[in-house]
Amino acid sequence: MGKSRKPRRGSAAEAVTQAVDGGLAQLIPDPDRHRAWTLLIDGAPQSHVDLDDPAYLSFEYQRRLGHVADLVAPPGKPLHVVHLGGGAFTLARYVAATRPRSTQQVVERDAALVQLVRRELPLDPGARIRVRSTDARAGLAKVPDGWADLIVADVFSGARTPAHLTSTEFLDEIRRALNPTGVYAANLADGPPLAHLRGQIATAAASFPELALIADPAVLRGKRFGNAVLIASDRPLPVAELTRRAASDPHPARVEHGKQLTDFTGGAVPVTDEAAVASPAPPPSVFR
Repeated sequence: MGKSRKPRRGSAAEAVTQAVDGGLAQLIPDPDRHRAWTLLIDGAPQSHVDLDDPAYLSFEYQRRLGHVADLVAPPGKPLHVVHLGGGAFTLARYVAATRPRSTQQVVERDAALVQLVRRELPLDPGARIRVRSTDARAGLAKVPDGWADLIVADVFSGARTPAHLTSTEFLDEIRRALNPTGVYAANLADGPPLAHLRGQIATAAASFPELALIADPAVLRGKRFGNAVLIASDRPLPVAELTRRAASDPHPARVEHGKQLTDFTGGAVPVTDEAAVASPAPPPSVFR
């Protein structure tokens, strides 16, 4: 399938559609923001970008990841960041806007998607953002030991996180690439009975002593399918400030940590490469 491209600027802006490695990509203009776009892959929303205001985060899970990025270091301090999963580079743009002079690596396997986003939603040429078109785990292996202040995993293939990005062996690589005070944040998706989410918390707990989870209360209660942001580090996490920010969001979320988070896992055991499976596919109703 080829690409269908119509004007991108002004009130006549229309969708840009193109086949990419992961399916059919669509860039849909935001009717409420002049140069803002939503990226969908096979109908599933992946990213939202405002070219005029890259610090604006529309999706609730991206705002939660933004909170983590805000609290990794004092405001404005440049960071070394690795993004596993690129989408439309939303969080990389956010970090570049809020923390100038940060150095970032984006690992996105879908080379055709990278080309589409670079062409239609170009990055600020002054931003220190390097994009690698390779598998997330292979790209992570090339990150020097202790280089990263923050590693964000937001990888979905067919709306599912690939199995090889859910294991203790993968988390060992994450830990190797983080500096001693670095933070790992993962966007996870699950629904009842939340077996995948519980297993991912147990897996992270096998590698890191400090954990927190940000999620919609309805998701945590197993009432619906949704996203949760898992945060892990060797250092104490800013739980109080994360809690305040999550509670004041337009879509309020809860932060679980400590004994409550341990209890939430319900005895789940860490996932190894040998036993790993992809995250569950979301029900069709999620994207309606």
